Amino acid sequence: MSSPVVVPRRRRSMAGPIVLIILGIVFLLETMGVLHWQSLGHLFARFWPLLLIIWGVIKLIEYQQAQREGVRPPGIGVGGVFLVIFIVSAGLIATQANRVNWHALGDELNIDDGDFNLFGETFDYNDELSQAFPAGGNLKVVNDHGAVNVTASDDNQIKVVIRKRVGADNQQDADKYNLSTKPQITVSDRNVVLNANTEGAGDRRVITDLDVSIPRKAPVVVSSRRGDVNITARDADVEISGQHGDVAITDINGHVTLNLERSSARAERISGDLSIEGRANDVTLSDVKGAVRLNGEFMESVKLSKIGKAVSFKSSRTDMEFSRLDGDLDLDSGDLHANSVIGPVRLVTRSKDIRLDDVSGDVHLEDENGSIELRVNSLGNVKVQNRKGDIEITLPAKAAFSLDARSREGEVNSDFSELKVDNGDHQAIATGTVGGGGPHLQVANEHGNIEIRKGSAVATTPPVPPPSSPKPPKSLPKAKPEEPTDN
Repeated sequence: MSSPVVVPRRRRSMAGPIVLIILGIVFLLETMGVLHWQSLGHLFARFWPLLLIIWGVIKLIEYQQAQREGVRPPGIGVGGVFLVIFIVSAGLIATQANRVNWHALGDELNIDDGDFNLFGETFDYNDELSQAFPAGGNLKVVNDHGAVNVTASDDNQIKVVIRKRVGADNQQDADKYNLSTKPQITVSDRNVVLNANTEGAGDRRVITDLDVSIPRKAPVVVSSRRGDVNITARDADVEISGQHGDVAITDINGHVTLNLERSSARAERISGDLSIEGRANDVTLSDVKGAVRLNGEFMESVKLSKIGKAVSFKSSRTDMEFSRLDGDLDLDSGDLHANSVIGPVRLVTRSKDIRLDDVSGDVHLEDENGSIELRVNSLGNVKVQNRKGDIEITLPAKAAFSLDARSREGEVNSDFSELKVDNGDHQAIATGTVGGGGPHLQVANEHGNIEIRKGSAVATTPPVPPPSSPKPPKSLPKAKPEEPTDN
């Protein structure tokens, strides 16, 4: 009887345990503070194929040793297959993630990082700069990442207070990045340039806030890629190019020019003209004595109050002009409300509900997919066109005008008995002259009604002039008893 055949026992593979030991050592170094997550991420993204090479070398050595000993070489096993799949998947993801400019992506998505640092820590630094400011000089501030605040100084100096946040793995690296990102002041003739120098640390994130004080009469130009800009108390022109931040301008005796990209703007008490271009979020302007020009895309809302001269607004959806705004205007994606508007007014838009109160002068309105309410205070020539929305026009009770109103697939109604109204099956017409004629009203609508309303008569009285100082009498009259006066 033959003896049973002994099958050589298969050796157990050491590839998996060795790779796990390497990973464990790396993570141990991180918990001990020798390495940091950001460094680990970069290292793994660049060198993860080495784990597969180590795995393959170990398997090759194990195979050759098994051949010499005459035993079966160890296989990969289910656990080994899953480990290889995990390393390859994680490595490919890490490599692609490492190629992404996360800082630029955060800027594009308008993510406010603040002190947030996914990998590593944030270290704070404070510093100050000061030197003489040239007579009649102007200032340009360049800050790629951080806030800029400009105020008026009491002397002929430029003073800069610096607050910096540096992302790094440790204090030593942070100190090195801080030195390489020192803000700089350069002077050429009357041109002063303040550079925050936040890009001096390469791809490391450095956020530098600058508080700048300079003479009040110096013009200011600010270029900010990401950060808030605040300028107050200036007897000179101001120009700002801002991205991904809030811009605030106050008490400027000069012209203001803003070029915005996904930023919000607030300006008040501006003596000169104000111009805004680009793509803005919220815009709030009040007490501007000059003209206002808005040209671009305004994503959220535009609020205007007390604009002393002409207003021009142009976007892909709305084209608006008028001569002056004594009241308020509120514009968002679906509504436009304004009061105390001085014409001539021209407004062409779509998909907005329009309400204009206390309007004076000529008016030209065009809309579609929205309603129009127009309340006229001082009547001029009026032309209103709409489609798929009602039109309501309220005129002074004693207004004199001529009317030509037509609505297709709608009705015309009027409070003025002098007008002739004919509501047919598919078209309604109202024509006629009121009060002996005057400004001409032309109203056209499709798939909507037209209402011509009579407003309540409100007597207007001229403003009472302030009392003048009494002239002293030539001779003093006889004394009389004092009579009570109203304050």
